[in-house]
Amino acid sequence: MPRYTVHVRGEWLAVPCRDAQLTVGWLGREAVRRYIKNKPDNGGFASVDDVSFLVRRCKGLGLLDHEDPLEVALEDNEFVEVVIEGDAMSPDFIPSQPEGVYLYSKYREPEKYIALDGDSLTTEDLVNLGKGRYKIKLTPTAEKKVQKSREVIDSIVKEKTGILFSLFVYGITTGFGKFARTVIPVNKLEELQVNLVRSHSSGVGKPLIPERCRMLLALRINVLAKGYSGISLETLKQVIEVFNASCLPYVPEKGTVGASGDLAPLSHLALGLIGEGKMWSPKSGWADAKYVLEAHGLKPVVLKPKEGLALINGTQMITSLGCEAVERASAIARQADIVAALTLEVLKGTTKAFDTDIHAVRPHRGQIEVAFRFRSLLDSDHHPSEIAESHRFCDRVQDAYTLRCCPQVHGVANDTIAFVKNIITTELNSATDNPMVFASRGETISGGNFHGEYPAKALDYLAIGVHELAAISERRIERLCNPSLSELPPFLVAEGGLNSGFMIAHCTAAALVSENKALCHPSSVDSLSTSAATEDHVSMGGWAARKALRVIEHVEQVLAIELLAACQGIEFLRPLRTTTPLEKVYDLVRSVVRPWIKDRFMAPDIEAAHRLLVEQKVWEVAAPYIEKYRMEHIPESRPVSPTAFSLEFLHKKSIKIPESGDL
Repeated sequence: MPRYTVHVRGEWLAVPCRDAQLTVGWLGREAVRRYIKNKPDNGGFASVDDVSFLVRRCKGLGLLDHEDPLEVALEDNEFVEVVIEGDAMSPDFIPSQPEGVYLYSKYREPEKYIALDGDSLTTEDLVNLGKGRYKIKLTPTAEKKVQKSREVIDSIVKEKTGILFSLFVYGITTGFGKFARTVIPVNKLEELQVNLVRSHSSGVGKPLIPERCRMLLALRINVLAKGYSGISLETLKQVIEVFNASCLPYVPEKGTVGASGDLAPLSHLALGLIGEGKMWSPKSGWADAKYVLEAHGLKPVVLKPKEGLALINGTQMITSLGCEAVERASAIARQADIVAALTLEVLKGTTKAFDTDIHAVRPHRGQIEVAFRFRSLLDSDHHPSEIAESHRFCDRVQDAYTLRCCPQVHGVANDTIAFVKNIITTELNSATDNPMVFASRGETISGGNFHGEYPAKALDYLAIGVHELAAISERRIERLCNPSLSELPPFLVAEGGLNSGFMIAHCTAAALVSENKALCHPSSVDSLSTSAATEDHVSMGGWAARKALRVIEHVEQVLAIELLAACQGIEFLRPLRTTTPLEKVYDLVRSVVRPWIKDRFMAPDIEAAHRLLVEQKVWEVAAPYIEKYRMEHIPESRPVSPTAFSLEFLHKKSIKIPESGDL
């Protein structure tokens, strides 16, 4: 008999259908009838006939025709949503799809696998797992380590009498936190684990979007695969099956203090795995976890001793969000160089400040790399620029710091990202459970690897370092918009006064930079004692990770505005052309945003440019030219000009250099 799971006003109802010829309208009415029947006040309706509603699929949110037969419109056990007229405008309306679900609107089950061993996961791998590009499997070595670890736990549980069981084995035979000295009877050890997950599922706020929840679940699997947590191979494989089906528990983003690990969010993750709470999948949307698991042919996990603790103790919330932050920071830092180079062209700056010798005498790796990128993109014998040639004999001696000091400012952002990525990569492949199970010694040992200070401090540092890309970008936007600095029309638009051009776009950039200044205050300098002073120092790493992501998003948006402004500036320099790689960047932008002839709705254009940066399209068009410049070892171009002093230039002009006695 076909059965459908129907979402009505925040509740999920299982509706069997004896006749597949019945219609979508019948299914909606039957779901509403059952909803009214279960409400003491009949849900505010006298009868089903008083209710007007729409029916739509949870997957993709497509509306269904009431007259279509169920056997044609829906698959067996499909999830649908009944939206009662007027509910969508109510503040209490709970949609079936989470925020950010556009990534999954065209979700296709991946065919490729990543083999996890707990030791070799990269930040790029985890981001790709989050995007649904891979499934997970364990390496044979990881399976053996997990089995040996579990044997230690089983030996503790089986020893019902004698000296071993008279000892306190934290989290296995005892309570948690302040209750670490309370011994739990053997017949309640499994109940202990379930109680742990339920009680610790106390987070608040919006749920993680699917991409981030997948990253969180994948990272927890990787940590468990190291074989120091005591989870059984059977349970771990069940968790992997849930991940591979993209069944994602409801994990609120707030509630972790970052020690003892990310208890609240990881508990919500575990709650869905045991079939409780809410869960989301591309097929179902939000539904009760037990229904989502059943719809995918999966069974809830039945926790064995220690397994609840194994699932919830660790720094995976901080680290998975930090992983996304590092990857996005890397992407925007690379592209910031390209955007700034384009702005320098528009403002008729000089390439002299990027000379190899300048940076060789202050050899920070990031500074050297940024200067190299500028040389590869700007005027040279390899890529001549008509714009650069047009002002070669101007009377300006040097540029403002926002142009001249890009290697120094952008460079340290790059070095910060590299430093943080190293810490996050180590954390990705670290055992952060407590107690730790050392199979080779046959011991469980309580320690503090769950403390999130490492990723918390690193992510605070990341926010501070990457923010500067927005701070300096906003100043370049000011120079582009200010006619006394740019020699361009005010706010980059014709008929100023009638048109305002980039006036308020620049204000938006300034607002984002100002907001970042507050967000860059380190969260990890704070600590509040919790769990009756048992956990008396915490990292506050969850907030460090979340605000780092907000800072980076603001950086992306500010640079998107600069990118648009620089391309608009190019319009006023035509018919002169810039270098080939920068013309390619201009063409890319113009493929999604047309030039401003007069004022228009600007927010969609900013979002389109932001999307180009997030998807790294700007880097993709410029990178081949940067790498070709690197691989071919093209000689550095050092064109002369009257404002660039050199002895060679003087000799060529037959100018006599005075002797010291003549001065």
